Amino acid sequence: MYVCLCNGISDKIIRQVVRQHHPQTFRQLCKLIPLGNQCGKCVRAAREVMHDEMLHTSEFKETA
Repeated sequence: MYVCLCNGISDKIIRQVVRQHHPQTFRQLCKLIPLGNQCGKCVRAAREVMHDEMLHTSEFKETA
């Protein structure tokens, strides 16, 4: 599913970046992939995908 239509970012890309780079904040995620820098409509959905992936990633479970 596309989360950011302006930049063509899907939920799969967000999940992959979270697993590989382990950003702790949404701002850190935005430094890795272009999110929210055009119309901004993707921010809420991107945060939800990031949070969901963080909950399902075992490395984040251990630190949480």
